[in-house]
Amino acid sequence: MDLRTTIKCYRPYNEAEARDRELMLYALDHFSDVLSRENPVCHFTASNWITNAARDKILMVHHNIYRHWAWTGGHADREADLRAVALREAMEETGLTALRQLYDGIFSIQCLTVDHHVKRGAYVASHLHLDCCYLWQADEAAPLRARAGENTGVKWVPIDEVLETADEPVMDIVYGKLNEKLKAFL
Repeated sequence: MDLRTTIKCYRPYNEAEARDRELMLYALDHFSDVLSRENPVCHFTASNWITNAARDKILMVHHNIYRHWAWTGGHADREADLRAVALREAMEETGLTALRQLYDGIFSIQCLTVDHHVKRGAYVASHLHLDCCYLWQADEAAPLRARAGENTGVKWVPIDEVLETADEPVMDIVYGKLNEKLKAFL
């Protein structure tokens, strides 16, 4: 199934996801380069909500640019298989070598504002990430390692401490929704 069909068939969890799905479909219909960060307005990203077997912890990384704890993920960079992008990013950013997908397909969607910043010495203007998040399980005992240049730490965070640990008010809604969906899913 192509990305547009996948997004169109996605069943929104709440009103925010319904509106974000419409924005994603609009972007897919109006921009030819929405899978590339060369689109300065908006582009697709893939993220991960990684839980342990007990479903009581979430794996987070300490992000270099924004200096906060966050989920793993990255830009599509012209790859339409966002699940593959998410899996690759999760493994690269955490050092994990095995993940098991818990939910078949996209677990959550969200359109996220990204403030202007400097990355590798270059200015990046404010824009939107059209994000598709995937739900995975990983072995809590597996070795973890940070990815130099992207994050400075990787750790398991108790699910009820995710919002405090992330310390990123703009993501409270998203991370709260992901925890709520995870608890309802199980």
